[in-house]
Amino acid sequence: MYGQSSPALIEMLVGFVLFSLFFAFVSSKVCTNGGVTSSHTSRYELLYSRNSSWERQNLAQLHLIPSDDHSIPRKMLREEDEIDWNILYRETKSYGGTRVNGVDFLKEVSLHDVRLDPNSIHGIAQQTNLEYLLMVDVDRLVWSFRKTAGLSTPGEPYGGWEAPDIELRGHFVGHYLSASAQMWASTHNSDLKDKMSAVVSVLSECQSKMGTGYLSAFPFELFDRFEALQEVWAPYYTIHKILAGLLDQYTLAGSDQALNMTKWMVDYFYNRVQNVISKHTVERHWLSLNEETGGMNDVLYKLYVITGDEKHFVLAHLFDKPCFLGLLALKADDITGFHANTHIPIVVGSQMRYEITGDPLYKEIGMFFMNIVNSSHSYVTGGTSVGEFWSDPKRLATTLETENEESCTTYNMLKVSRHLFRWTKEMAYADYYERALTNGVLGIQRGTDPGIMIYMLPLQPGGSKARGYHGWGTKFDSFWCCYGTGIESFSKLGDSIYFEEEGVDMGLYIIQYISSSFDWKSTQVVLSQRVEPVISWDQRLRVTIKISSKKQGDGASSTLNLRIPLWSYSNGSKASLNGQELSLPPPGNFLSITKNWSDGDELILDLPLALRTEAIKDDRSEYSSLQGILYGPYLLAALSSGDCDIKTNSITPVPANYNSQLITLSQQFNNSVFVLTNSDGVLTMKESPEKGTDAALKATFRLITTNNNSDAETSSPVANSAVGGTVVLEPFDFPGMVVLHGGEGEGLGVGDSNSSNRSFVFRFTDGLDGEDGTVSLESESEKGCFVYAEVAANNGHVEMKCGSGSGSGSFDDGFRRGASFKLGGGISKYDPISFVGKGVKRDFILVPLLSLRDESYTVYFNSST
Repeated sequence: MYGQSSPALIEMLVGFVLFSLFFAFVSSKVCTNGGVTSSHTSRYELLYSRNSSWERQNLAQLHLIPSDDHSIPRKMLREEDEIDWNILYRETKSYGGTRVNGVDFLKEVSLHDVRLDPNSIHGIAQQTNLEYLLMVDVDRLVWSFRKTAGLSTPGEPYGGWEAPDIELRGHFVGHYLSASAQMWASTHNSDLKDKMSAVVSVLSECQSKMGTGYLSAFPFELFDRFEALQEVWAPYYTIHKILAGLLDQYTLAGSDQALNMTKWMVDYFYNRVQNVISKHTVERHWLSLNEETGGMNDVLYKLYVITGDEKHFVLAHLFDKPCFLGLLALKADDITGFHANTHIPIVVGSQMRYEITGDPLYKEIGMFFMNIVNSSHSYVTGGTSVGEFWSDPKRLATTLETENEESCTTYNMLKVSRHLFRWTKEMAYADYYERALTNGVLGIQRGTDPGIMIYMLPLQPGGSKARGYHGWGTKFDSFWCCYGTGIESFSKLGDSIYFEEEGVDMGLYIIQYISSSFDWKSTQVVLSQRVEPVISWDQRLRVTIKISSKKQGDGASSTLNLRIPLWSYSNGSKASLNGQELSLPPPGNFLSITKNWSDGDELILDLPLALRTEAIKDDRSEYSSLQGILYGPYLLAALSSGDCDIKTNSITPVPANYNSQLITLSQQFNNSVFVLTNSDGVLTMKESPEKGTDAALKATFRLITTNNNSDAETSSPVANSAVGGTVVLEPFDFPGMVVLHGGEGEGLGVGDSNSSNRSFVFRFTDGLDGEDGTVSLESESEKGCFVYAEVAANNGHVEMKCGSGSGSGSFDDGFRRGASFKLGGGISKYDPISFVGKGVKRDFILVPLLSLRDESYTVYFNSST
């Protein structure tokens, strides 16, 4: 389509691009990507909702060239800033050349050499994602690619953001190529290898049919609009995903075909960009970058590392958005209002440039960016953004809503911190990675349901992952941007546990405590890391690392560096090597052990865990008491519909045996099961709910025995020993409250036993209906009166009902039926990490945020002591 580039033109562009990066920010004065329609969510709503009124109101905001009537320049540089920028350029312009795999960078280990324990939290999440990747149908996935190429289109296209009329279509296909390559490297699943190879093959056919190198699920006319600065939905964003996916297929799965496809695609886009600059100016190209372009600079720098082709380097630099990187180079904390996930990948790409060139400017950009995001714009989860944008710095208290923390931003911030740790070995970056992975990634899957993920992580009091603009997605009709990053996140969970230090003194940094094994080929040993599940009633993190040696002879010594997290404590920390106690450094350092590792060596790390609070990043005094609660790396969430007043010095662990005390009481009617439920403080019968919901919490009670003869504290389940004794029912999500009744004909409710004159002790008996597995609850204070809830007659109403005379023989069949309940284990269970927190008005169950599905929760509390 466009002419071939000459070496002279490349040389000219290299110099021009270097100059322009530093001066385009000064000359253009404009850096945009804000406003309602810059978010993916709003763009989808605008372009595809068919809402003409909304479109008229907002279409102007899609214009990329600011004009007086609807836009103003984002930031004007002061004269003194321009001088500083010139000085900075003169100081750093001499840095060029290449510095790939510099010896001072820690080396990423291959996913092929890491295996997760399938029974660990991470292993289960990985397996859930693998199941989803295997569900995806190749013909449906590539339908729009074939359509664009003019090939036959068997099957039906997918929906959501991959539907044939969506301009962003094809982005998930690129993510799928990356995720499947990462997952295959992590598991070597042969079925997945066949499926991803089939996708590459079809895409190659499409590219060959079009014959120009162009490859996308949409026609190239979208780039005509992009280059004309007309309204279009982020075509380079999708191209980045396709390029990254093909490159991952090469680097992780060895597909030479994918690499050739990548290079041909890049030739096409190199010529397009060259044509824009030749016909107009580089300024015109910079203006077009105000539309989201994903991580084009990042993937092109990575391609340059592989090919050494200078035009790949030049094109990468042309996607280094100068007006944004310029702000960061000047160390201006002015990211407010920027679309977060447009700009984080640009920083990731600039980090790759630093690794190639060694130019310290780009190292400083990455470090400064991480600092301002983490210090001013991050929630206690480690995530960032509200409604996809950065809000004012240190003003997060008034941003808590349903649309917090876009999952894509967490995915990309993990990349930023990963680079920084590899460069610096600083503990803060490793701790951030652990926090964001634990609280911002692991919980975006809906348990073990394959292909069910969230876009945003709600942080408002009483929020739920199931509620909000998006809620949970669907397997085949969502395909949001966060579905793409989600399938990648769960395919590469093993990529940041271990980092290798090369050189004369070989070393290994272990920065994540995740049950796994690592084949350390350079030292001919295999490490097996086993992490005992963390629990609340035994507040320790215990890690055992065993060595299996493949050496022939003695071999050389090497160093293991084990992270002692900043959240740990010196007091009570222990470590041993082959039974011999080791001296531990303070938290925030590495325990370094150098030896010639032998088969059977065993290293044990035993660290104390404790609860701690962390204030929200908001420097206004009225929000100083708003805090999150963490237990080691785990952010705790209260099972709460919005209450958030808690006493942080009165939090106690839920004992290990409490799960054996959980029950659900049910009755059957017309082939449906109804369960006793706490409905806003009143007991009713509701249809049996799904686990992981508010309704499941409210249908679960703790059976507390009150008679001394019961061995309920040690038996499992407690109900086996409670029959015949007296009990109290405590609602699962209202610890400290009890089920109360006011006598015959009165309904049952929930309240505080210490502030009510209503009765709350029941005698737990075999069911009056005489059926196996049923029980009845008789009032201890009013003999012959039972909890009664015959669903057929009472429409779910629950009350105390008394028999017509003394003795069970006086009860008619209807009474016996209504006063008998099938006894089952609680629908809800306490997480192994569960606490009870004393509140001002009520107490709370606190559990890890990552463990929740549809339940309502609160993560920021008004704290008091």
